[in-house]
Amino acid sequence: MSKEGQFTIEMTHLSGYEFKVNFGLENVPELVVDEPAPLGESKGPNPSRVLAAAAANCLSASLLYCVSKNQPPAGSVRTTATCTIDRNDKGRMRIGRMDIKLIVSGELENAVRMKRCLDLYEDFCVVTASLRDGFPIDVDVVNQAGESLHKV
Repeated sequence: MSKEGQFTIEMTHLSGYEFKVNFGLENVPELVVDEPAPLGESKGPNPSRVLAAAAANCLSASLLYCVSKNQPPAGSVRTTATCTIDRNDKGRMRIGRMDIKLIVSGELENAVRMKRCLDLYEDFCVVTASLRDGFPIDVDVVNQAGESLHKV
């Protein structure tokens, strides 16, 4: 596969299991904006960006649930998902890989269940587990200082 490009989405935990997603469309050149005519009108994220948001959300929510069950502290995690777009042997664009980073708050990092949850939260993320059958996904959980707590 030859490398075609990358994009990054950002997700911010608000409260409970609610997240705000920035699809990163603000500074995308018009010729690269998602799903141009005839497929779309470049007014929103394309399916690849939605897929990246789904994986980021699934991992973030799984970690929050494992660590804090019913009431995760507000603003506990910020997540980025960077997708690399490649062309396959037939020249078709495909997601070649995804790199996801979960940046946890100090409160979450110091939670009693955090160490145990780092080893098992990914097992409960349906989206990421399913996508890994098609392309590599690297996940890194880091603290506010950027120190890696767990990397897969």
